Amino acid sequence: MWAQLSAVLALLCLLQVQAELPVQADFQQEQFTGGWYSIGLASNSLWFKEKRQVIKMCTTVVSPTEDGNLAIASTYPKLDQCETKRTLFLRTEEPGRFTYTSPWSGSAHNIRVLETNYNEYALLGDTITKGADTFTMVTLYGRQKQLRPELLAKFTQTALNQGLSQEDILILPRTDLCMGESV
Repeated sequence: MWAQLSAVLALLCLLQVQAELPVQADFQQEQFTGGWYSIGLASNSLWFKEKRQVIKMCTTVVSPTEDGNLAIASTYPKLDQCETKRTLFLRTEEPGRFTYTSPWSGSAHNIRVLETNYNEYALLGDTITKGADTFTMVTLYGRQKQLRPELLAKFTQTALNQGLSQEDILILPRTDLCMGESV
């Protein structure tokens, strides 16, 4: 009985840690805009598990909109061509936290800029809700195609802290295809 109680308490603590992951302190949206490369992706979503073997590095351009939201344009290799997907991150009352609903899957996203130094890397957390299911995604962006090993380790640790497993974590393979599209 004590073992079961300990396991339940440990799980509750883990869930509480996941729910309370802080947003970047004093987030500066204008410094966050511009071009990024996707360096790492971690998720327990079905989409990620199905596409894991074909996902490659992509470019993402973050642009401010007149009403304070962020326009996101991600260009990635798909078959031997470049495809761009555009989304709109809607700002919330908390700087560094955004929401959007995917027009492709209908999933609701709660996105947090967890940590960034604006000129080198950014770590984002995304809680995805689709129907009754909830998934977690952690993304590592870099201003360059390659980041310091310490930042890759920070990404991995952040994903593990969010309850993702080592199998859910992927450092994206670099490619030259579509890399000059927007960054």
